[in-house]
Amino acid sequence: MSAEAERTGQDGCAGGLRKVARVVLLDPRDRILLLHGHEPDDPADDWWFTPGGGVEGDETREEAALRELAEETGITEVEFGPVLWRRMCSFPFAGRRWDQDEWYYLARTDRTAIEPAGLTELERRSVAGARWWTCPELARAHETVYPTRLAGLLRTLLDEGPPARPVILDPEIV
Repeated sequence: MSAEAERTGQDGCAGGLRKVARVVLLDPRDRILLLHGHEPDDPADDWWFTPGGGVEGDETREEAALRELAEETGITEVEFGPVLWRRMCSFPFAGRRWDQDEWYYLARTDRTAIEPAGLTELERRSVAGARWWTCPELARAHETVYPTRLAGLLRTLLDEGPPARPVILDPEIV
């Protein structure tokens, strides 16, 4: 998210609905990369989530996904795939409510070292790190993970491959 978008809570989306592109990034061992986030002023209020963020300016969602991935992880060498899932969500974060239309893109990489270099000030205050998860680890996790059914979605993706059309996930309102 740009500094202006972070300051105003707007990033080029009409009606307050934020257009978001997220990345389901898999390594050669089919592990998924998740970022560990928390409320900026409350590290105990934490969760895991896929890299990604809001579309800026005239960007396409694909461009936003790749930009956000590079900013949040330093990973730019990816085989970019189709949209897997779509989800509407609404949640409180950093003192405001975020209403988002999220598209989740598949990507694969051979690179597993994480070097976030383009984090915004808010991201520096609220992202505690990253971890590669196997599907069984994710299924056993007691931590909060978004989207909430990610372990099952990942299992289906690994077993069946990408869907012919994006799967519409149930809305999540927190």
